[in-house]
Amino acid sequence: MRLKSFHARTMSDAMRMVRQSLGDDAIIVATREEEGGGVRVTAAVEEDDLPAAPASGDRGGGRGGRAKAPPQPVEPEIDVGEVVADALQRHGVPAALAEQLIDAASGLDTEDPRLALGSALDSIFGFKPLPDGRSQVRPLVLVGPPGSGKTLIAAKLAARAVFRKCSVGVITTDTVRAGGIDQLAAFTRLMKLKLATVEDPDALAGAYEVHRRTDLVLVDTAGRNPYDNRDMQDLRGLLSVGEVEPVLVLPAGLDALEAADMALAFKAVGVRRMLVTRLDMARRLGSLLAVAARARLSFSDASVSSKVAEGLTALNPLALARMMIPPEEKAPAVKQPATRSAPRRAAWDEEHGGAHDENHQQDHDGGHDGGHDDRHDDDYGHGRRQGRHHGHDQEMEPEELAPPSPPPPPPRRAAAAAKPAKPATKAKKAASSPSSRTLP
Repeated sequence: MRLKSFHARTMSDAMRMVRQSLGDDAIIVATREEEGGGVRVTAAVEEDDLPAAPASGDRGGGRGGRAKAPPQPVEPEIDVGEVVADALQRHGVPAALAEQLIDAASGLDTEDPRLALGSALDSIFGFKPLPDGRSQVRPLVLVGPPGSGKTLIAAKLAARAVFRKCSVGVITTDTVRAGGIDQLAAFTRLMKLKLATVEDPDALAGAYEVHRRTDLVLVDTAGRNPYDNRDMQDLRGLLSVGEVEPVLVLPAGLDALEAADMALAFKAVGVRRMLVTRLDMARRLGSLLAVAARARLSFSDASVSSKVAEGLTALNPLALARMMIPPEEKAPAVKQPATRSAPRRAAWDEEHGGAHDENHQQDHDGGHDGGHDDRHDDDYGHGRRQGRHHGHDQEMEPEELAPPSPPPPPPRRAAAAAKPAKPATKAKKAASSPSSRTLP
């Protein structure tokens, strides 16, 4: 069976795309409305029921009366299932969950592993970004373990709403931690917002009443130990005041099983959405998938920086897939500068008596037995900075980087051109040395 998803602005457009691609025998598996607008339709069809491909041409229809040979099918360069499996293993996704994602990704008709993984994530997890203040919602109460970044997230959410000309109310209950109030007060002062400090549920109810007509109300709470009954009981008391939505703030990079246990403890007090922090300090995201799968929490937003101005990123299936399978970097752009710098190295050696070439050759003889040394261009650039800046190897200010007046660059090039024999000898000597070969 072939399964495929279609995105369109309206349901009629999506159904037309289904018929054109899969034929009239396609079965609609699922339909959903996208939060950003439009609809998504997932359809399936048996391989035997696929519409026939158009004929490549009759005999005699081409030039000279020869029939065109049917195009050969292009084999995919990579196995999508293997790429997805390797990515899930690299991120430490639990085996049972990884098997579900691999099965879902392998059944899709695509050669892009990021699209396959994104569709698989969409079929298993929920994605519900937090409101930005443009429509009035229930107060958002940020909860989580100590050190997860709740205060910074409160500042980021407040800044995002202020930038969109929405009214914001900020409340903190973190009166125990040293400096907790001062940190959030510094952020709200820059945004010209008033910070309300409460110590008990009764005071929190009064703060809600003051901000009854505010577009977005944010509550920063103290970090709670999910395994401490007293901490969780105090948190339940705060969440029982008014109609609120608790949001779990959890850092990335934790142990998968440990993070899942924490999420289950916070889900018991009413958490339904998870906001991920410290993505810039984590390279393995398996714990986040384990949390969402075991605690049945929806992904909302993510913080990829510790700076308030850089804000939050709304998580969606494709964005999360791109984090787990980043695009490959192109290597040829790194090799080209080494070839263009060869004439400048010859001119430098000519002017300074070949000292750089001798030092470079000694480095190769001491630690390399052949091949191209990747440090060659760096050593040359480093030596050039030392010669022009009197031995200082630290980065200079822009006004200090101006070249000295004597000698100007043209005489240096003229000296190299006046003696063609030595640069040729240098080039020949460099070519004979196995350590100074460069790739074509």
